[in-house]
Amino acid sequence: MNLAAIKRPSANVVTLLATIAVFVLLYGLAAARYHDRNFFTLPVFIDFFRDNAYLGVAAVGMTFVILSGGIDLSVGGVVGLTGILLATMIEQKNMHPGVAMPIVLAIGTLLGTLMGFMIHYFQLAPFFVTLAGMFLARGLALVISSESIGLDPPLFLWLTEHAVIPLGGRNRIPFVAIVFVAVAAIGIFVARCTPFGRNTYAIGGNEPSAVLMGLPVGRTKVGVYALSGFCSALAGVVWSLSLWSGNANAGSLMELDAIAAVVLGGTLLSGGVGSVFGTVFGVLILAIIQTSLNFEGTLSSWWTKIAIGMLLLAFITMQRLLTKLGAVRASP
Repeated sequence: MNLAAIKRPSANVVTLLATIAVFVLLYGLAAARYHDRNFFTLPVFIDFFRDNAYLGVAAVGMTFVILSGGIDLSVGGVVGLTGILLATMIEQKNMHPGVAMPIVLAIGTLLGTLMGFMIHYFQLAPFFVTLAGMFLARGLALVISSESIGLDPPLFLWLTEHAVIPLGGRNRIPFVAIVFVAVAAIGIFVARCTPFGRNTYAIGGNEPSAVLMGLPVGRTKVGVYALSGFCSALAGVVWSLSLWSGNANAGSLMELDAIAAVVLGGTLLSGGVGSVFGTVFGVLILAIIQTSLNFEGTLSSWWTKIAIGMLLLAFITMQRLLTKLGAVRASP
């Protein structure tokens, strides 16, 4: 048998398997520790998706940005802007939610498109452009209203109470969780089965080579940030649906949580390697940590950040070693 002919696993497979292994380990440990409190039950698992739906939606958009070799720090600001704008249009302008929602989604997409245009055509660093976008979005949100605005329209009530998937008994999948799963499924399809997704991987893997191959680098990079802006705006809508309110300070530091979920999901910060499917597991890992601390009841919420920080360091170190040793090969 020719060992040299053995095909090495792709980086996507290796990082995804590492993510799934961590998820299974943490879930198993938590289920064993809190077995008397029904941690390993369907309602708790559904809560992972419901309580982190807005983060998951934003993380899907962030995955495409990081896969392309970029970064988006405007996520939290856009969440706050779209949430307070949605509440203002519905409660103070008497606009129907079915009209207000597409407007705020369009605004988020437009902001992302503008940032992508500046990053590519003016050759500006994504860090600084999206940082400016974060301040712009947060500032506009606070100008609209610095106070929380409650939401109670009939459509929101209907979505919360009736737009669910029954699972028998009292178990049901809430609407916000359905949105998260649907966005993730669409993101997986786009990343793996469309030219846009393949171009995103190619640009993140080696942008000069992508240019030489004649790929639409500019259009793809702008599209990636437009997609992130759309997902951030949708996350703001989901946040409002979850809490029935709009708040200019909503989503504070959410961009960091989204980046953490993407990295824990196996996506390399250097770009070109990763998956939306892995990001879903990254969000679930964060959910397990948060839920475990809630079940513990005696630890400060800051331990969540400590645990996430330790996991991030471990994943980034693993990624660096794999890249340095050449133990895996990158592939879209």
